[in-house]
Amino acid sequence: MLLSKIKKPGDLKTFSYLEIKKLAREIREFLLKNVSQTGGHLASNLGIVELTLALHKFLNCPKDKIIWDVGHQCYTHKILTGRKNCFSKLRQAGGISGFPKREESSFDSFGTGHASTSISAAVGIAEALKKQKKNQKTVAVIGDGALTGGIALEAINQIGYLQTKIIIVLNDNKMSIAPNVGALSGYTKRVRKTKTYKTVRNEINHLINSCFLKDKVWTKKLVSLKNNLKKIGASSLFFEKLGINYFGPVDGHSVYQITKSLEKAARVNGPSLVHVCTKKGMGYEIAEKDPDNFHGISPFSVRTGEVLEKKNGISFTQTFGKKLLELARKDKRIIAITAAMTSGTGLADFANELEDQFYDVGICEQHAVTFAAGLAASGLKPVVAIYSTFLQRAYDQIVHDVCLQKLPVVFAIDRAGIVGEDGPTHHGVFDLSFLRHIPNMSIMAPQNNAELKAMLEFALKFKEPIAIRYPRGYPSQKVFPEWCRPHKKITIGYGKSEQLYRGNQLAIIFAGNQKDRALEYASKQKVKPTLINARFIKPLDPKIFSEIKRTGKAVIIEENVKSGGFGSAILEGLAKRKIKAEIKTVGIEDSFVEQGETEELKRKYIR
Repeated sequence: MLLSKIKKPGDLKTFSYLEIKKLAREIREFLLKNVSQTGGHLASNLGIVELTLALHKFLNCPKDKIIWDVGHQCYTHKILTGRKNCFSKLRQAGGISGFPKREESSFDSFGTGHASTSISAAVGIAEALKKQKKNQKTVAVIGDGALTGGIALEAINQIGYLQTKIIIVLNDNKMSIAPNVGALSGYTKRVRKTKTYKTVRNEINHLINSCFLKDKVWTKKLVSLKNNLKKIGASSLFFEKLGINYFGPVDGHSVYQITKSLEKAARVNGPSLVHVCTKKGMGYEIAEKDPDNFHGISPFSVRTGEVLEKKNGISFTQTFGKKLLELARKDKRIIAITAAMTSGTGLADFANELEDQFYDVGICEQHAVTFAAGLAASGLKPVVAIYSTFLQRAYDQIVHDVCLQKLPVVFAIDRAGIVGEDGPTHHGVFDLSFLRHIPNMSIMAPQNNAELKAMLEFALKFKEPIAIRYPRGYPSQKVFPEWCRPHKKITIGYGKSEQLYRGNQLAIIFAGNQKDRALEYASKQKVKPTLINARFIKPLDPKIFSEIKRTGKAVIIEENVKSGGFGSAILEGLAKRKIKAEIKTVGIEDSFVEQGETEELKRKYIR
């Protein structure tokens, strides 16, 4: 086993390319064996094995720096950098992260978890190294999907101006999580098809080398021909016009070709881009055929590809997608928008059936929000479906482009709260805090699927900005006790809560999917408490305050950071009304939530 001989990435330098080819097969077997047991990002890691091997054969890490974009494709990197024996606890509490993490290893140059950031970080690192007169290489790895993100383009713009000496590796697999969209993605696809150009270019280079010093007139003519050829469709034109030296396209599953291209890129002055073409899910036929579902997957059978643990019921995400499709069939003004997360946000059926009412804008959350604002300003009913953690990226657009103009955009905020194994970059525990204080924004949180459906109907009739935040996974199956009577018919009134029981001595108020935790607190009381399902985080129902005043004591429960969240809102309301009461807020303290099993993390952090 060659893999057992790897103690540090420098060991690769003694391997022949034939041995590295065998090592790549061993790494894929290792990944399949381990990720099938722990779950994780599989297809992207299978697709980048040779590229990672080539990078570590070429570089001298950790002296040289690799910055992984998103970072979910760093598993081979972690295997090569001394963490192979930690993979049994991948993405688990106390184990290794599924993303680069600076505190985990000196080989992880920069922590990542959201797309499109690697080039920006690499420019900063390279400029710092230059100022410190350190002769170290800096490589940014970015996918063709992440390249569509605004921050990546902003970084490329600066690199072209500064002429910072870094190498950008464009990992072109024609996918992010779902198939890529947009003109830039289309550009990289067209580049892959320019084999004729590449052949002619190589032949001209050969002729130039043959003529050099023998016939300078012909050499000059051939160089001119090569430069003119670029102007009629050369693959390098876009990047070279921005001042970036282009190399490729390169076979992303040939360590030899990638290494040689990296060596060429390192020899030129200024920034370079090596365009590497890979196949997502490479080496595992089931993942190759279905890279979307194998992007991030729970434990599964390697033989069949089937997920081992099946969930019963319908998730919040599925409910949202089905209800929105049902409503959009009847109203052509309803437009669904997502940012490269069609399946993840439950919109796959919508996209297939109502293509004219659906937009996937790519990894561009800022654009998604302002695009929706433009649609709303022109009389349509846009629904922007984005994970809570990714909506953070569009904060300015929510404030200025939507709320300041009071435009009726519906924000469907998926994955709100603790989401589990992906860790601190993916938990959606800040959205209540960063949305609640924005003027003209209203916020709802359903405790079950029926409420989610009713809230979506309400939101699409509402004439101002409004958000519905709901968690990953499935509503609680726990039934209310007999003494607690939820209303059979769900009626959503603006700013109205649902009082499930009117008791004495204590009021328990919960937001969203915190019913079970609220009932747990209620069960510990000597008398039956008042129990309120808030439904609205903003505006708050005045009855909440009257009940707290009457009982003199309350427990406020949410799955958000306490600072600026639901509990803070109630405390502010009590202070404004000069109501004195004994209040306990239950939520997440001032800390980032680590990775781990979702319920385990909730028990640890929500208190």
